[in-house]
Amino acid sequence: MSPSQWDFPVELCCRPMAFVTLTGLDVVYNAVHRAVWDAFCANRRADRVPISFKVLPGDHEYPKCRTKRTSYEWYIPKGILKTGWMNKHLNMVPALVVVFYELDWDEPQWKEKQSECATRVEIVRQSLQGRNTKVAVVLIQKKTPLPPGEDVIASERAAALCNACDLSGKSLFVLPHTDHLVGYIIRLENAFYEHAQTYYYTEIRRVKSHKEYLNKTTHQLLFVRHQFKIAFFSELKQDTQNALKFQAFGDLFDEAIKLGLTAIQTQNPGFYYQQGAYYAQERKQLATTLCNHEPAAIYPSPDPLETQTGVLDFYGQRPWRQGILSFDLNDSEKEKVGILALQLKEKKILHSEIIIALLSNAVAQFKKYKCPRMKSHLMVQMGEEYYCAKDYTKALKLLDYVLCDYRSEGWWTLLTSILITALKCSYLMAQIKDYITYSLELLGRASTLKEDQKSRIEKNLIKILMNESPDPEPDCDPASVKAAQKLWADRVSLAGSNIFTIDVQDFVPFVQCKARFHAPSFHVDSPVQFDIYLKADCPHPIRFSKLCVSFNNQEYNQYCVMEEVCERSDILESSMQETLCLIPGKTKKFTFKFVAKTEDVGKKIEITSVDLLLGSETGRCVILNWHGGGGDAASSQEALLAARSFKRRPKLPDNDTHWDSLTVQASTMIISRVPNISVQLSHEPPALTNEMYCLIVTIQSHEKTIAKDVKLTAGLKPGQDANLTQKTHVTLNGTEMCDDSYPALLPDIPVGDLEPGEKLEKTIYIHCGTVGTRMFLVYVSYLVSATIEGKEILCKCHRDETVTIETVFPFDVAAKFISTKFEHLDKVFADIPFLLMTDIISASPWALTIVTSQLQLSPSMMPVDHLASYVENVVLQTSESASECFCLRCPPVTAGQGGVATGSYVITWKRTSAVKSTPVVNTVITLPHVIVESIPLHVNADLPSFGRVRESLPVKYHLQNKTNLVQDVEVSVEPSDAFMFSGLKQIRLRILPGTEQEMLYNFYPLMAGYQQLPSLNINLLRFPHFTNQMLRRFIPTHIFVKPQGRQPDDASIAAA
Repeated sequence: MSPSQWDFPVELCCRPMAFVTLTGLDVVYNAVHRAVWDAFCANRRADRVPISFKVLPGDHEYPKCRTKRTSYEWYIPKGILKTGWMNKHLNMVPALVVVFYELDWDEPQWKEKQSECATRVEIVRQSLQGRNTKVAVVLIQKKTPLPPGEDVIASERAAALCNACDLSGKSLFVLPHTDHLVGYIIRLENAFYEHAQTYYYTEIRRVKSHKEYLNKTTHQLLFVRHQFKIAFFSELKQDTQNALKFQAFGDLFDEAIKLGLTAIQTQNPGFYYQQGAYYAQERKQLATTLCNHEPAAIYPSPDPLETQTGVLDFYGQRPWRQGILSFDLNDSEKEKVGILALQLKEKKILHSEIIIALLSNAVAQFKKYKCPRMKSHLMVQMGEEYYCAKDYTKALKLLDYVLCDYRSEGWWTLLTSILITALKCSYLMAQIKDYITYSLELLGRASTLKEDQKSRIEKNLIKILMNESPDPEPDCDPASVKAAQKLWADRVSLAGSNIFTIDVQDFVPFVQCKARFHAPSFHVDSPVQFDIYLKADCPHPIRFSKLCVSFNNQEYNQYCVMEEVCERSDILESSMQETLCLIPGKTKKFTFKFVAKTEDVGKKIEITSVDLLLGSETGRCVILNWHGGGGDAASSQEALLAARSFKRRPKLPDNDTHWDSLTVQASTMIISRVPNISVQLSHEPPALTNEMYCLIVTIQSHEKTIAKDVKLTAGLKPGQDANLTQKTHVTLNGTEMCDDSYPALLPDIPVGDLEPGEKLEKTIYIHCGTVGTRMFLVYVSYLVSATIEGKEILCKCHRDETVTIETVFPFDVAAKFISTKFEHLDKVFADIPFLLMTDIISASPWALTIVTSQLQLSPSMMPVDHLASYVENVVLQTSESASECFCLRCPPVTAGQGGVATGSYVITWKRTSAVKSTPVVNTVITLPHVIVESIPLHVNADLPSFGRVRESLPVKYHLQNKTNLVQDVEVSVEPSDAFMFSGLKQIRLRILPGTEQEMLYNFYPLMAGYQQLPSLNINLLRFPHFTNQMLRRFIPTHIFVKPQGRQPDDASIAAA
């Protein structure tokens, strides 16, 4: 039997495409025909329709169509599917035959050419007698045809040609041989593809129509045959979704997805590849059972699998009894020989390769559709299949890849099974490190092996450490075991690297480790202490040779080593006296301590790794390396479960500890020695803006020895608002006022040494330029000697104190403008005197001394009299106030000018409690602007400060023209009930520019008390807006009248 009969046929492995034959093309001698053929078959891109073209002569004999059955009543099929059926429909029976013929519409001999074309079409039809194959005609023309409807002759002749050839209009095409030949060919292809689709649709319907004639008793094979044919025709039609209904193959499903079918996690090609792999595995198992012949068995001769034709009539039948479907054996000997031949052939099949290929396809699909667990599951099966195929390298690579998934999710039973296979692979390849790694995990708590199995593995592990070959793993291939034993013997004899470092954080070894510092921080003058907890899960006690701890500062590594010398043969000998002997299930604690270095103050000390040595460094040893403070792949999950558990832990002896209650603390801080000095701060808050605020720092030593190199850092605590930093200055000199050159923080002020009990004071002066809350830092550092664990070190100690100081304004200053009558003014008049009154209110809780004050006028403001301070050396307590009054006038201003600057008011002050050398503070208050207006007429009055009843009261009014115009003034006086008066009651006068007119009146008071004076009314004809209400701002309206005095010689008094 030829080898091809044992493989899938070519027609089943290729992509089915519609078969179209082209006739009438001479591709050898006709250049035009050759160009047409090349356009059809050369450089076919993926976007062109899937058609298989073949050039055949016009009289080609196609396979004859068998007579169609009208009934299946007595028909018994001889098989499911004939071996040549698929090839027949792929390469022999076309869906469409295209007849090419050179004929232009203006051909002079049209009738003869038309008749010849019709003859060729008829010949093709005769050769396809009985089949549903479509026929089409393509006219090769030299000219480009006109658009449809414009060429009347072409339309008429096309209809005549279709009638002569018995074709529909859709089956006649024109192919102009022009520069755009490929474009026309692609359009033709699309039309051919539609005809082919119709043909295969018809074939599918024809096959389906047979179903009604079948019965399930005798025609079961026909049901399968028809299902397959429908699926195959659907593939030829490129209807993959319909094909899937009739034959569910993984490749077909994948192809359908590429063409647009949607797949999901639960429905994707991976399941079909997986099912195919399972069938292949069943085939392998059956082959192992049924094909287990003696090696001496030879292949029978003559070959019972050969046939006369070299091929079978039907797929799936035995060559020596083709077409026989019953189980009755006519020739038992022939049957026996044939089965032997089949078994010997099957024995040579590499089943593992078939299984691995299918599983690999399934893995790719499950990875594509994000099914990680299915992917891992199938990768395990692939690894096991590689193991069966004796490809241990690939098996180990795959198994090692998926181990981490099962560890992280806690599938311990599955993990154990995978580890057993991995251990066998590493043994058969004599991979020492891998063998040790898998042994360590199979001995651990995650392994579900029984104790006797763990004991065997543990003994093999010790043998390796003793440089001996381990015992073979059970259930391994004998030939592979022999090869492995030779490899192990070579490993023993070769002098290579015998120290194996294994990082255990990625798996679950049989030893657990937890490191824990006694405290989260240690003072530099006390030893750093920590514990290493170890627990073994192996079946037997085991002795380790060395325990060492590494830190981020490697200088501490030398102090944290524990080592024992033991013979190699003593590794499994239990001895409680040995420090590094671990008893299964018992927690053992190892305590280490060391003195931290002074330069590590403020730094974190971390345990970077813990190393535990099994074996001897002089021989072969394994270093178990834990990163950080311990823990492995299962530790985090176990800690979470322990935290959620409400199960009460059993009581243990005093020297034992519950392993689950231990937590890893792999780092600690080194902090400075506790200072033994006191720092006190004396001050009088709050601070006042711009003053030199006094902060007295008192430092006293309570150390038993000298405090050396004492330094003081004082000032604004860093990290606060930048504006505060710029407006805060600190100095030690309190006699000078600070400027912007002074810093906000004075660092490392040398103080000297302090004897035990000695006390000193340092005064810090703080200048705060703005109000607000500030935090000040006082930091005192010094050096002192200390002895720890017999070692003398020089400790740097420090104590810091912080104080929050509020800065406030010393005064609330109010300035206001009033008239000479002490009435409030919203505006002043040019050249008219007015008063500026300042009120100073103390906002300080401490007494303040106002040394002096000064009014600094702007150029636009002039004093009426000498400016002097009236609050010199005034002491203000909290909320007390002091006031000053200044008489000013403002010269005329230019038109359109707004408010006029008054100037500033400077208060010079200091705290009353401050020492004499303390500099005074100048607080500058910017005075408000004032609105200045011009007035046409200024009136002022000269009159005594008081009057007396029935005594003459002379009053003189001065009328001053403030304009450059002659003023016509109407003056009238309205009488008052409290006065009689003499003078002009009403007058009209003219006042020249810049001149003054006086008016004299004698008022005669009639009543005592605060009386209203006769009202002076003025009307300016040129300035009607000048009102009497404005006038009353300048002249008094009332006066105090005293009662009439009595003389001693008054007759009435005398009479009394």
